[in-house]
Amino acid sequence: MYVCSCFGITEQQVKQHAENGACTPRRIASACKAGTDCGSCVRRIQALLGRGALPGRETAGQGGPLLTGLDEAA
Repeated sequence: MYVCSCFGITEQQVKQHAENGACTPRRIASACKAGTDCGSCVRRIQALLGRGALPGRETAGQGGPLLTGLDEAA
């Protein structure tokens, strides 16, 4: 099954690169270009490497308003 349609990279190829030491999505990209064009395969590559989805980014203020005082200035 294809993982990266842009470069025609299969699951087996990603697994082979991982066995050869490309143990991160960045190293997979260096080995075969998978994930470097449209990026839609990056999550699948992470899953194949056992990394799962990317963790969510924390927002400034831990959920509070990013900027304060804007309503008062208007």
